[in-house]
Amino acid sequence: MHVPDGFIDAPVSVAAGVVAAGAVAVSLRGARRELGGTDAGPAGAERTAPLAGLVAAFVFAVQMLNFPVAAGTSGHLLGGALAAILVGPYTGVLCIAVVLLMQGVLFADGGLTALGVNITVMGVVTVVVAYALFRGLVTVLPRTRRSVTAASFVAALVSVPASAAAFTLLYAIGGVTEVPIGSVLTAMVGVHVLIGIGEAAITALTVGAVLAVRPDLVHGARGLSAPLKLRVGGELVDAPAAEPAPARPRSSRAVWAGGLIASLVLAGFVSFYASASPDGLEKVASDKGFDRSVEEHAAADSPLADYGVESVSDARISGGLAGVIGVGATVALGSGIFYVVRRRRAADDHRSTSAGSSA
Repeated sequence: MHVPDGFIDAPVSVAAGVVAAGAVAVSLRGARRELGGTDAGPAGAERTAPLAGLVAAFVFAVQMLNFPVAAGTSGHLLGGALAAILVGPYTGVLCIAVVLLMQGVLFADGGLTALGVNITVMGVVTVVVAYALFRGLVTVLPRTRRSVTAASFVAALVSVPASAAAFTLLYAIGGVTEVPIGSVLTAMVGVHVLIGIGEAAITALTVGAVLAVRPDLVHGARGLSAPLKLRVGGELVDAPAAEPAPARPRSSRAVWAGGLIASLVLAGFVSFYASASPDGLEKVASDKGFDRSVEEHAAADSPLADYGVESVSDARISGGLAGVIGVGATVALGSGIFYVVRRRRAADDHRSTSAGSSA
């Protein structure tokens, strides 16, 4: 659903850019708490911060895998729900913003003047909708890993048509072509419900896989362990809480390495077999006639434009190298940003501790 340059007029694009910038600023502050280990102690910071860059790279890789949905239309992961559940909603917004920035600047995917629109629609809306629904579901469902996985599926499914509806609202305000907005909304939501099913499956499978090996790494699963039950007099009662054992930090290197390898394989090899059909937004724009307003991308002459290396003639090798470069660049940029955010939180904590000691 990458919105190109020319779909939305300048005033609305600027307004969306302001919203996106505000969301990123708020997320930078919120991510300090998520990456600083507020819920999981100092060890949580060491686990979560390095993985946040990996989540961004994984989302980048999976977004290269367009899957067919219906009638010559394809879809791809948006990733907001997945990122929010794995590393937290604030960090999740930053993950998607990093992915969209890399795609726009390096690969000419998603307009540069529409970057604010894309971050708002694909990042902010998907994260807010998905995480709010996810938290509501895990509150009422049994406190089990299966419930977390099921809630992930539903949250991801709903977030995609919500994002499509948000785009339609922006187009109703700032679209440069006169089209019946009601028919655009129906078409956008309809096709993105189908895409949402694929998004939900990918999100649930990924969250479930991480839960199976390292549930402590899933932000959305923190504090969900059910109390031990004992049968007393034929009735189930909560067992007395045991004294917590001293936390022993567990290395996340194996998970990080496995996730990076998976991202490289998906982007460098599996992406060659992705569907070549237009995605949901491209298909609707073509059917409704507002694709004629698309402007040439400012980075169209990038050596990696359209996910290929300019100097490599073999399509398979060209696309694979571009995918590998994209994963590497995204994990480097994302990890750098999250490292700085984490260090800022550590510095704030140190100043607070020093001030308290002085007092």
